[in-house]
Amino acid sequence: MTVSPQVVAGPRNPPEHPAQRRVLAVLVASQLVSGVGLTAGVVVGSLIAEEMLGSTGLAGLPTALFTGGSMLGALGLGRLCQSGGRRAGLGLGYAVGALGSVGVVVAVAADRVALLLPALVVYGAGTATNLLARYAGADLAAPERRGRAVSRVLLAATFGAVAGPNLVALVGGPAEDWGIPRTAAPFVLAAVGYAVAAVVLGALLRPDPLREARAGALPPAPASAAEAPAPASAAEPADRAARDPVRTPGVATGLGIMVLGQLPKVALMTMTPVHLAANGHGTGAIGLVVSLHIAAMFLPSPLSGLLVDRWGALPVAAASGVTLSAAALLAGLAPADSVPVLAAALLLAGVGWNLGLVGGTAVVTAAAPPARRAATQGLADVGLSVAGCTGGLLSGPVVAAGGYGTLAAGCAVVALLVAPLAAWAARPVGPGAEHTALNTRR
Repeated sequence: MTVSPQVVAGPRNPPEHPAQRRVLAVLVASQLVSGVGLTAGVVVGSLIAEEMLGSTGLAGLPTALFTGGSMLGALGLGRLCQSGGRRAGLGLGYAVGALGSVGVVVAVAADRVALLLPALVVYGAGTATNLLARYAGADLAAPERRGRAVSRVLLAATFGAVAGPNLVALVGGPAEDWGIPRTAAPFVLAAVGYAVAAVVLGALLRPDPLREARAGALPPAPASAAEAPAPASAAEPADRAARDPVRTPGVATGLGIMVLGQLPKVALMTMTPVHLAANGHGTGAIGLVVSLHIAAMFLPSPLSGLLVDRWGALPVAAASGVTLSAAALLAGLAPADSVPVLAAALLLAGVGWNLGLVGGTAVVTAAAPPARRAATQGLADVGLSVAGCTGGLLSGPVVAAGGYGTLAAGCAVVALLVAPLAAWAARPVGPGAEHTALNTRR
């Protein structure tokens, strides 16, 4: 699983692509409005499930469903981006997410569990698109700037994501006037945000960054096969990577980093609102804690990107595991009635997750075969969604059986596994070889 130095080889300071600033501006604009959709399921998903299904053990089901939908969305949208470009894939993803959000609102208003469950799956396509957009920011970026390009797109989602829970009170009143329960108000915001983002990308994401990058990366075709034969020793690994890119060493490492951060983060985030509510805290306190957590998930992005570009992705990934593990331990040891301590724990968990996501994304992007980059990135995010789905499904039964402290301890153990994975991937490639370029300062 060692990350080869060759995956980051290239000019030291290549000029910026002339379309990169425009692409980033459009992506940032779409993330600003779509970010409100990220928090809808987090803030009230578990509360809606507990109310409509009547069971704490099933409170994690919405998280599992919309992360499952995110998994399907990442797979399908990654392939669509590969064939049709980022504009088509991301635009459709946001449109589907808006449709799912409307479905959740209707289901809650009508008290129909049979409609709620599939609507949450469809809503997950929007959350998948929020994350897939970060790859579009790196399409035209020079290798030395990929971390910062990814971080700018992630950072843009912060404003909507943090504002979302705090707008619930503003939207809740008018929603109730229309016969929509207050708990469904975040999904009203999600529907609007995702719809606007779909329009922004469809109208303004030109040129398409993936198509532009692919056109610039592919060498001119030789006049005949005889003029430029591919050496068998080089062609075979390249062909294997094109057919099964996820088994490429760097892609597998990046995926492992992101998965080991996603699973415990989602599990902890899913059950903390339920834990707070069970100890007498209202929606105001819950919204504040979740807002701080979401802010910490994205606000550190510029620093994470800078650290990845300066120090390498693997040291940053190792730091993410230690940080997230410490956050889970703090949450487990926090007094049940202490909102400040739980808020601090969730804030720290967000920072750890961000470090791992930016670091893992850099590893996957650098190692993915250019001809299959978008599809490979989509598959990597499928793994991310599977981890989130697993964390959401397991969180409720674990808390019901052993309590919130048991869940936090398990999350700490899983998160800490990122550090040895990063250390193993950073070992020298061969006798006398330098450490991987992803592990060293540029």
